[in-house]
Amino acid sequence: MVQEAFTVASTLRTSLGKVIRGRDDTIALVVAAILADGHVLLEDYPGSGKTTLAKTLGRLIAADEGSNRDCLPFRRIQFTPDLLPGDVLGVTVFEPQSGNFRFQHGPIFAHIVLADEINRTGPKVQAAFLECMAEKQVTIDNVTRPIDDLFFVLGTQNPLDIAGTYPLPIVQLDRFLMKIPMPYVSASYEEEILRDAENIHHELENLSPVVTRSAILAARRETKTVHISAAIRECLVNMMQATRTSPAIQFGASTRAALMLQSAAQAWAVIHDRDFVTEDDLKALYRPVLLHRMKFHPGPQEPGSVLEHLMVPILEKLIASQVIRR
Repeated sequence: MVQEAFTVASTLRTSLGKVIRGRDDTIALVVAAILADGHVLLEDYPGSGKTTLAKTLGRLIAADEGSNRDCLPFRRIQFTPDLLPGDVLGVTVFEPQSGNFRFQHGPIFAHIVLADEINRTGPKVQAAFLECMAEKQVTIDNVTRPIDDLFFVLGTQNPLDIAGTYPLPIVQLDRFLMKIPMPYVSASYEEEILRDAENIHHELENLSPVVTRSAILAARRETKTVHISAAIRECLVNMMQATRTSPAIQFGASTRAALMLQSAAQAWAVIHDRDFVTEDDLKALYRPVLLHRMKFHPGPQEPGSVLEHLMVPILEKLIASQVIRR
């Protein structure tokens, strides 16, 4: 059973919902990404709540007693065009008093890292993230240093038509488990935010941690035990193959994408209190997990519509086969 992982996920979702109004779908995806041990990229125009969501999440997770003092529960990195890799990863400094070199840890050494406006910095700094996001380690001056096991990057970026932005390379986009748009909230939620603005601000400023680092790591281990049937795995393979053979797609989803979608589906099952993956999990997740990993040929159809056209028949075939088996 996945009861403990479900409890962790529910606690985070409930606490986030007290501050982030009208974003239940986004909150569910972010919590699923944490359980799946992946990173999230939030994209939309300024003022949509991306930074507030990340700050709230960071304040809800407590460090374990006796944890490494160089690794904080939450760090925020504001990306700017003049940022250097050392400003993010850390640098080796010389101490004249002792005559020794000491490594000064950068803000990447944290449980939750908010990479704010990540596409406002240059390619050199963006590339500095690759090793730590993929392997949870940093190599500086030929010394490799591990990053905390919980390490979760929540990146935010503005759309590329905003002045002063640098497009993230495909290889870095592939490190993000999900890319989640944050469109405008509905009129009713916007009115609620305006009415309760003072209370929401007070709630954010007085947040207390609701889960610990070790509880989330335990939930991740439990999430990996969620059952995936042979039919679901076959469907995953068919989904990846479809993206590679479509004439509308220049290059499709990789095997890493299949592994990430599988992990995300297990986490999505957990937050819905299930210990097995269903076709509904794949249906809910294929867009945020796959869409940013592929390159589409120019054409009249929007990329999301092209992907949906490919995925729906495969998922419908899976659903039909499940019905026959029952």
